[in-house]
Amino acid sequence: MDARKGRQGDDGGESLLELLVAVTIMGIALVAIVGGLVTAILMSDIHRKQATAGSTLRNYAEAVEASVGAASSAYTACATTATYTSPSGFSAPSGYAAQVTSVRYWNDTTLAFSSTCPSPEGGVQKVSLRVSSSDGRASESVDIVIRKPCRTTETLCT
Repeated sequence: MDARKGRQGDDGGESLLELLVAVTIMGIALVAIVGGLVTAILMSDIHRKQATAGSTLRNYAEAVEASVGAASSAYTACATTATYTSPSGFSAPSGYAAQVTSVRYWNDTTLAFSSTCPSPEGGVQKVSLRVSSSDGRASESVDIVIRKPCRTTETLCT
């Protein structure tokens, strides 16, 4: 044994610097894994809400169209957003809001939709519908065109 060394050979221990580097690398890897999991969970929630908003919007559009075509209700000339707000047979699921954002009217003179109702009203309306989640993470919208139905009981169908 050499008296100047104080110990014999290498004892296989790690230095403090090696331990700090190893802990830092494992910490970065853990943060990356947890961040990826959180992102996956958040995106799954957003996708579910978008799918629900999309199917609710389709149901809402179908209910609006059915209410106009129903024999018990008539086409409303120069309708407003309130006309189509709550069609029969439709209710938005909890956490979602359905609304009519605009109603535009077909103008036979300009051959375009406008925000002012022409006189006489042409019997065609473009209704913009929107369904959104209450937390604002999902929102879907669609435009539907509604025309005045031709019924066999009417003498003049325009």
